Amino acid sequence: MRTRANRWCILLTLGGLASVSGCRTAEPSREATASTARAATETFRVEASRLASTLRLPAELVANQTVDVYAKVNSYVKHLRVDIGDVVKKGDLLVTLEAPEIEAQLASARARWAAMEALHVASKATYERTVRTSATEGAVARDAVDQARAKEQADAAQVVAAKAHYDELLAMRSYLVMRAPFDGVVTERNVELGTYVGPSGRGSHKPMLVVRTVQKLRLHVSIPEAYSPYVQVGETVKFTIRSLPGREFSARITRRAGALDAALRAERIEADVDNPDGALLPLMVADASIALSSQGPTVMIPRTALVESGMGTYVLRVQDGAAKRVPVSRGMRAGEKVEVFGAIETGDVLVLKASEEMKDGMAVAGG
Repeated sequence: MRTRANRWCILLTLGGLASVSGCRTAEPSREATASTARAATETFRVEASRLASTLRLPAELVANQTVDVYAKVNSYVKHLRVDIGDVVKKGDLLVTLEAPEIEAQLASARARWAAMEALHVASKATYERTVRTSATEGAVARDAVDQARAKEQADAAQVVAAKAHYDELLAMRSYLVMRAPFDGVVTERNVELGTYVGPSGRGSHKPMLVVRTVQKLRLHVSIPEAYSPYVQVGETVKFTIRSLPGREFSARITRRAGALDAALRAERIEADVDNPDGALLPLMVADASIALSSQGPTVMIPRTALVESGMGTYVLRVQDGAAKRVPVSRGMRAGEKVEVFGAIETGDVLVLKASEEMKDGMAVAGG
Protein backbone atom coordinates (compact mmCIF):
# COMPACT_ATOMS: atom_id res chain seq x y z
CA MET A 1 0.00 0.00 0.00
CA ARG A 2 2.79 2.38 0.85
CA THR A 3 4.46 1.57 -2.50
CA ARG A 4 1.26 2.39 -4.44
CA ALA A 5 0.90 5.66 -2.57
CA ASN A 6 4.45 6.62 -3.44
CA ARG A 7 3.76 5.92 -7.14
CA TRP A 8 0.65 8.10 -7.12
CA CYS A 9 2.60 10.91 -5.53
CA ILE A 10 5.29 10.70 -8.24
CA LEU A 11 2.66 10.77 -11.04
CA LEU A 12 0.85 13.75 -9.55
CA THR A 13 4.14 15.57 -9.15
CA LEU A 14 5.09 14.95 -12.81
CA GLY A 15 1.63 16.05 -13.97
CA GLY A 16 1.90 19.29 -12.04
CA LEU A 17 5.27 20.03 -13.58
CA ALA A 18 3.92 19.39 -17.08
CA SER A 19 0.98 21.71 -16.38
CA VAL A 20 3.27 24.47 -15.18
CA SER A 21 5.53 23.98 -18.20
CA GLY A 22 2.51 24.21 -20.56
CA CYS A 23 1.39 27.48 -19.00
CA ARG A 24 4.80 28.97 -19.40
CA THR A 25 5.01 28.05 -23.09
CA ALA A 26 1.57 29.64 -23.76
CA GLU A 27 2.60 33.05 -22.40
CA PRO A 28 4.92 34.00 -25.34
CA SER A 29 2.08 33.30 -27.81
CA ARG A 30 -0.17 35.84 -26.09
CA GLU A 31 2.65 38.38 -26.15
CA ALA A 32 3.20 37.79 -29.87
CA THR A 33 -0.53 38.30 -30.52
CA ALA A 34 -0.54 41.55 -28.59
CA SER A 35 2.53 42.72 -30.47
CA THR A 36 0.84 41.94 -33.79
CA ALA A 37 -2.28 43.88 -32.77
CA ARG A 38 -0.20 46.88 -31.80
CA ALA A 39 1.62 46.78 -35.16
CA ALA A 40 -1.67 46.60 -37.02
CA THR A 41 -2.92 49.74 -35.26
CA GLU A 42 0.18 51.85 -35.60
CA THR A 43 -0.81 55.52 -35.91
CA PHE A 44 0.62 58.83 -37.06
CA ARG A 45 -0.28 62.50 -36.70
CA VAL A 46 -1.42 64.54 -39.72
CA GLU A 47 0.82 67.44 -40.73
CA ALA A 48 0.20 70.02 -43.46
CA SER A 49 2.86 70.19 -46.15
CA ARG A 50 3.35 71.67 -49.60
CA LEU A 51 3.01 69.19 -52.43
CA ALA A 52 6.05 68.82 -54.67
CA SER A 53 6.40 66.17 -57.35
CA THR A 54 7.57 65.63 -60.91
CA LEU A 55 5.23 64.53 -63.66
CA ARG A 56 6.74 62.68 -66.63
CA LEU A 57 4.72 62.47 -69.83
CA PRO A 58 5.28 61.89 -73.56
CA ALA A 59 5.24 65.05 -75.66
CA GLU A 60 5.48 66.11 -79.29
CA LEU A 61 7.31 68.91 -81.06
CA VAL A 62 5.45 70.75 -83.82
CA ALA A 63 6.34 73.72 -85.96
CA ASN A 64 5.28 77.09 -84.61
CA GLN A 65 3.74 77.85 -88.02
CA THR A 66 2.76 75.41 -90.75
CA VAL A 67 1.01 76.13 -94.04
CA ASP A 68 -0.19 73.75 -96.75
CA VAL A 69 0.06 75.54 -100.09
CA TYR A 70 -2.89 74.75 -102.37
CA ALA A 71 -3.96 76.32 -105.63
CA LYS A 72 -6.96 78.62 -105.39
CA VAL A 73 -8.08 77.90 -108.98
CA ASN A 74 -7.77 74.95 -111.32
CA SER A 75 -4.50 75.46 -113.18
CA TYR A 76 -1.14 73.97 -114.16
CA VAL A 77 2.29 74.42 -112.62
CA LYS A 78 4.26 76.75 -114.89
CA HIS A 79 7.34 77.51 -112.76
CA LEU A 80 8.54 75.75 -109.60
CA ARG A 81 10.99 77.95 -107.73
CA VAL A 82 11.71 75.89 -104.58
CA ASP A 83 12.38 72.34 -103.46
CA ILE A 84 12.50 70.36 -100.22
CA GLY A 85 14.85 71.89 -97.67
CA ASP A 86 14.95 75.36 -99.23
CA VAL A 87 14.89 78.23 -96.75
CA VAL A 88 12.43 80.93 -97.78
CA LYS A 89 11.66 84.42 -96.57
CA LYS A 90 8.24 85.98 -96.33
CA GLY A 91 7.13 87.08 -99.81
CA ASP A 92 9.56 84.86 -101.75
CA LEU A 93 8.14 83.37 -104.95
CA LEU A 94 7.30 79.68 -104.58
CA VAL A 95 5.24 78.60 -107.58
CA THR A 96 3.83 80.24 -110.70
CA LEU A 97 0.65 78.70 -112.12
CA GLU A 98 -0.98 78.99 -115.53
CA ALA A 99 -4.73 79.16 -116.28
CA PRO A 100 -5.43 80.34 -119.88
CA GLU A 101 -9.20 80.47 -119.30
CA ILE A 102 -8.74 83.11 -116.61
CA GLU A 103 -6.87 85.33 -119.08
CA ALA A 104 -9.72 84.93 -121.55
CA GLN A 105 -12.34 85.69 -118.93
CA LEU A 106 -10.33 88.69 -117.80
CA ALA A 107 -10.20 90.09 -121.35
CA SER A 108 -13.97 89.56 -121.74
CA ALA A 109 -14.69 91.29 -118.43
CA ARG A 110 -12.47 94.23 -119.41
CA ALA A 111 -14.32 94.63 -122.69
CA ARG A 112 -17.72 94.51 -120.98
CA TRP A 113 -16.57 97.11 -118.50
CA ALA A 114 -15.53 99.41 -121.35
CA ALA A 115 -18.88 98.83 -123.12
CA MET A 116 -20.84 99.68 -119.96
CA GLU A 117 -18.81 102.85 -119.54
CA ALA A 118 -19.63 103.90 -123.12
CA LEU A 119 -23.36 103.30 -122.59
CA HIS A 120 -23.22 105.29 -119.39
CA VAL A 121 -21.54 108.20 -121.13
CA ALA A 122 -24.30 108.24 -123.75
CA SER A 123 -27.18 107.94 -121.28
CA LYS A 124 -25.64 110.62 -119.10
CA ALA A 125 -25.40 113.02 -122.04
CA THR A 126 -29.02 112.27 -122.98
CA TYR A 127 -30.18 112.96 -119.46
CA GLU A 128 -28.29 116.27 -119.29
CA ARG A 129 -29.76 117.42 -122.63
CA THR A 130 -33.25 116.43 -121.52
CA VAL A 131 -32.82 118.44 -118.33
CA ARG A 132 -31.69 121.51 -120.29
CA THR A 133 -34.57 121.17 -122.74
CA SER A 134 -37.09 120.86 -119.91
CA ALA A 135 -36.12 124.39 -118.87
CA THR A 136 -38.35 125.57 -121.76
CA GLU A 137 -41.90 125.18 -120.58
CA GLY A 138 -43.84 122.56 -122.54
CA ALA A 139 -40.84 121.41 -124.61
CA VAL A 140 -40.32 118.07 -122.81
CA ALA A 141 -42.74 116.11 -120.68
CA ARG A 142 -41.81 115.54 -117.07
CA ASP A 143 -42.03 111.78 -117.65
CA ALA A 144 -39.29 111.95 -120.27
CA VAL A 145 -36.95 113.61 -117.80
CA ASP A 146 -37.59 110.88 -115.22
CA GLN A 147 -36.96 108.12 -117.78
CA ALA A 148 -33.69 109.69 -118.91
CA ARG A 149 -32.57 109.98 -115.31
CA ALA A 150 -33.46 106.34 -114.56
CA LYS A 151 -31.58 105.18 -117.69
CA GLU A 152 -28.46 107.10 -116.64
CA GLN A 153 -28.56 105.63 -113.12
CA ALA A 154 -29.06 102.07 -114.43
CA ASP A 155 -26.11 102.42 -116.80
CA ALA A 156 -23.98 103.77 -113.94
CA ALA A 157 -24.86 100.69 -111.90
CA GLN A 158 -23.94 98.43 -114.82
CA VAL A 159 -20.52 100.10 -114.94
CA VAL A 160 -19.97 99.37 -111.24
CA ALA A 161 -21.02 95.73 -111.71
CA ALA A 162 -18.77 95.25 -114.75
CA LYS A 163 -15.79 96.74 -112.89
CA ALA A 164 -16.46 94.48 -109.85
CA HIS A 165 -16.50 91.40 -112.10
CA TYR A 166 -13.24 92.47 -113.70
CA ASP A 167 -11.65 93.06 -110.26
CA GLU A 168 -12.79 89.60 -109.16
CA LEU A 169 -11.08 87.95 -112.12
CA LEU A 170 -8.02 90.10 -111.55
CA ALA A 171 -7.86 88.80 -107.97
CA MET A 172 -8.23 85.22 -109.22
CA ARG A 173 -5.30 85.78 -111.58
CA SER A 174 -3.18 87.01 -108.65
CA TYR A 175 -3.66 83.58 -107.04
CA LEU A 176 -1.61 82.07 -109.86
CA VAL A 177 1.51 83.46 -108.17
CA MET A 178 2.20 81.69 -104.86
CA ARG A 179 4.49 83.39 -102.33
CA ALA A 180 5.81 82.36 -98.91
CA PRO A 181 3.49 83.60 -96.13
CA PHE A 182 6.30 83.67 -93.54
CA ASP A 183 9.97 82.81 -93.02
CA GLY A 184 10.44 79.06 -92.98
CA VAL A 185 11.62 75.91 -94.69
CA VAL A 186 9.96 73.92 -97.47
CA THR A 187 9.42 70.49 -95.94
CA GLU A 188 7.21 68.90 -98.63
CA ARG A 189 6.88 69.15 -102.41
CA ASN A 190 4.20 67.13 -104.18
CA VAL A 191 4.15 68.65 -107.69
CA GLU A 192 6.27 68.82 -110.81
CA LEU A 193 6.26 71.18 -113.78
CA GLY A 194 3.00 70.83 -115.68
CA THR A 195 1.11 69.18 -112.81
CA TYR A 196 -2.61 69.90 -112.76
CA VAL A 197 -3.53 71.46 -109.43
CA GLY A 198 -6.60 72.90 -107.84
CA PRO A 199 -8.38 73.53 -104.53
CA SER A 200 -8.18 70.81 -101.88
CA GLY A 201 -10.28 67.83 -102.95
CA ARG A 202 -10.58 69.01 -106.55
CA GLY A 203 -7.68 67.65 -108.52
CA SER A 204 -5.24 67.88 -105.60
CA HIS A 205 -5.54 65.72 -102.51
CA LYS A 206 -2.12 66.75 -101.29
CA PRO A 207 -0.80 70.29 -101.00
CA MET A 208 1.65 71.51 -103.61
CA LEU A 209 4.10 72.57 -100.91
CA VAL A 210 4.33 72.54 -97.12
CA VAL A 211 6.22 75.38 -95.43
CA ARG A 212 7.12 75.23 -91.73
CA THR A 213 9.05 77.36 -89.29
CA VAL A 214 11.93 75.47 -87.66
CA GLN A 215 13.69 78.21 -85.71
CA LYS A 216 10.84 78.20 -83.21
CA LEU A 217 8.81 75.13 -82.27
CA ARG A 218 5.96 74.26 -79.95
CA LEU A 219 6.02 71.46 -77.39
CA HIS A 220 2.60 69.81 -77.00
CA VAL A 221 1.90 67.93 -73.75
CA SER A 222 -1.43 66.43 -72.66
CA ILE A 223 -1.87 66.76 -68.89
CA PRO A 224 -4.22 64.20 -67.26
CA GLU A 225 -7.25 65.63 -65.49
CA ALA A 226 -5.92 64.76 -62.01
CA TYR A 227 -2.77 66.84 -62.52
CA SER A 228 -4.16 69.73 -64.56
CA PRO A 229 -4.85 72.05 -61.56
CA TYR A 230 -1.17 71.91 -60.56
CA VAL A 231 0.22 73.11 -63.91
CA GLN A 232 0.45 76.87 -64.39
CA VAL A 233 1.44 79.13 -67.28
CA GLY A 234 5.03 80.31 -66.88
CA GLU A 235 6.36 77.13 -65.30
CA THR A 236 9.34 75.36 -66.84
CA VAL A 237 9.13 72.14 -68.80
CA LYS A 238 12.25 70.05 -69.26
CA PHE A 239 12.39 67.47 -72.02
CA THR A 240 14.74 65.09 -73.77
CA ILE A 241 14.77 63.57 -77.24
CA ARG A 242 15.69 59.91 -77.66
CA SER A 243 17.47 60.59 -80.94
CA LEU A 244 19.59 63.28 -79.22
CA PRO A 245 21.06 61.45 -76.21
CA GLY A 246 22.93 63.48 -73.63
CA ARG A 247 21.04 66.71 -74.31
CA GLU A 248 18.30 68.24 -72.17
CA PHE A 249 16.11 71.09 -73.35
CA SER A 250 13.81 73.41 -71.45
CA ALA A 251 10.97 75.77 -72.26
CA ARG A 252 8.29 77.75 -70.46
CA ILE A 253 4.60 76.97 -70.64
CA THR A 254 2.98 79.77 -72.63
CA ARG A 255 -0.53 78.44 -73.35
CA ARG A 256 -3.05 75.99 -71.98
CA ALA A 257 -6.25 74.81 -73.62
CA GLY A 258 -8.56 75.57 -70.71
CA ALA A 259 -10.64 72.46 -71.48
CA LEU A 260 -10.18 68.70 -71.50
CA ASP A 261 -9.81 66.64 -74.64
CA ALA A 262 -12.90 64.47 -75.17
CA ALA A 263 -10.86 61.38 -76.06
CA LEU A 264 -8.03 61.50 -73.51
CA ARG A 265 -9.69 63.51 -70.73
CA ALA A 266 -6.54 65.59 -70.62
CA GLU A 267 -5.71 69.27 -71.07
CA ARG A 268 -3.23 70.28 -73.73
CA ILE A 269 -0.51 72.72 -72.81
CA GLU A 270 2.03 74.35 -75.12
CA ALA A 271 5.53 75.62 -74.53
CA ASP A 272 7.50 77.73 -77.02
CA VAL A 273 10.89 76.20 -77.82
CA ASP A 274 13.73 78.17 -79.40
CA ASN A 275 15.69 76.10 -81.92
CA PRO A 276 18.58 78.29 -83.11
CA ASP A 277 20.85 75.42 -84.15
CA GLY A 278 18.11 73.46 -85.91
CA ALA A 279 18.81 70.30 -83.87
CA LEU A 280 15.13 69.85 -83.09
CA LEU A 281 12.76 68.88 -85.87
CA PRO A 282 8.98 69.14 -86.12
CA LEU A 283 7.08 65.97 -85.11
CA MET A 284 9.89 64.69 -82.89
CA VAL A 285 8.69 62.70 -79.86
CA ALA A 286 9.95 63.99 -76.50
CA ASP A 287 9.94 62.85 -72.87
CA ALA A 288 8.76 65.85 -70.81
CA SER A 289 9.18 66.46 -67.08
CA ILE A 290 7.02 69.03 -65.29
CA ALA A 291 7.54 70.03 -61.66
CA LEU A 292 4.17 70.05 -59.85
CA SER A 293 3.48 72.00 -56.69
CA SER A 294 0.35 72.95 -54.80
CA GLN A 295 -0.69 76.57 -54.39
CA GLY A 296 -0.63 76.24 -50.60
CA PRO A 297 -0.23 73.72 -47.74
CA THR A 298 -2.16 70.51 -48.27
CA VAL A 299 -2.73 67.24 -46.41
CA MET A 300 -0.39 64.47 -47.49
CA ILE A 301 -0.67 61.01 -45.92
CA PRO A 302 1.10 57.69 -46.53
CA ARG A 303 -0.56 55.53 -49.17
CA THR A 304 -1.05 52.75 -46.60
CA ALA A 305 -3.38 54.98 -44.57
CA LEU A 306 -5.85 55.35 -47.45
CA VAL A 307 -8.50 52.70 -48.02
CA GLU A 308 -10.18 52.45 -51.43
CA SER A 309 -12.97 49.89 -51.47
CA GLY A 310 -16.51 49.31 -52.59
CA MET A 311 -17.64 51.35 -49.60
CA GLY A 312 -15.75 54.37 -50.86
CA THR A 313 -12.45 56.06 -50.17
CA TYR A 314 -11.74 56.80 -46.53
CA VAL A 315 -9.18 56.95 -43.72
CA LEU A 316 -9.43 55.73 -40.11
CA ARG A 317 -9.16 58.54 -37.60
CA VAL A 318 -8.39 57.58 -34.01
CA GLN A 319 -10.50 59.40 -31.45
CA ASP A 320 -11.11 58.44 -27.79
CA GLY A 321 -9.34 55.13 -28.33
CA ALA A 322 -11.55 54.08 -31.27
CA ALA A 323 -11.13 54.19 -35.04
CA LYS A 324 -13.70 56.11 -37.08
CA ARG A 325 -14.06 56.13 -40.85
CA VAL A 326 -13.69 59.55 -42.45
CA PRO A 327 -14.61 59.81 -46.17
CA VAL A 328 -11.98 61.62 -48.25
CA SER A 329 -11.23 62.40 -51.88
CA ARG A 330 -7.94 61.40 -53.38
CA GLY A 331 -5.71 64.03 -54.94
CA MET A 332 -2.29 63.76 -56.51
CA ARG A 333 0.24 61.10 -55.62
CA ALA A 334 3.83 62.02 -54.76
CA GLY A 335 6.04 58.99 -54.21
CA GLU A 336 4.74 56.97 -51.27
CA LYS A 337 2.37 59.71 -50.17
CA VAL A 338 -0.99 60.80 -51.52
CA GLU A 339 -2.92 64.03 -51.24
CA VAL A 340 -6.38 63.80 -49.63
CA PHE A 341 -9.29 66.19 -49.22
CA GLY A 342 -11.98 65.84 -46.59
CA ALA A 343 -12.78 66.46 -42.92
CA ILE A 344 -9.15 65.96 -41.95
CA GLU A 345 -7.28 68.60 -39.99
CA THR A 346 -3.70 69.10 -38.93
CA GLY A 347 -3.05 67.20 -35.71
CA ASP A 348 -5.57 64.41 -36.31
CA VAL A 349 -4.33 60.90 -35.52
CA LEU A 350 -4.84 58.33 -38.29
CA VAL A 351 -4.20 54.61 -38.55
CA LEU A 352 -1.01 54.12 -40.52
CA LYS A 353 -1.85 50.75 -42.09
CA ALA A 354 -5.58 50.81 -42.63
CA SER A 355 -7.56 48.05 -44.33
CA GLU A 356 -11.12 47.05 -45.08
CA GLU A 357 -11.02 44.48 -42.24
CA MET A 358 -10.73 47.26 -39.68
CA LYS A 359 -14.25 48.02 -38.52
CA ASP A 360 -15.67 51.41 -37.70
CA GLY A 361 -15.47 51.89 -33.93
CA MET A 362 -12.81 49.25 -33.28
CA ALA A 363 -10.58 49.86 -30.26
CA VAL A 364 -7.15 51.27 -30.99
CA ALA A 365 -4.61 51.33 -28.19
CA GLY A 366 -2.83 54.63 -27.74
CA GLY A 367 -5.31 56.54 -29.95
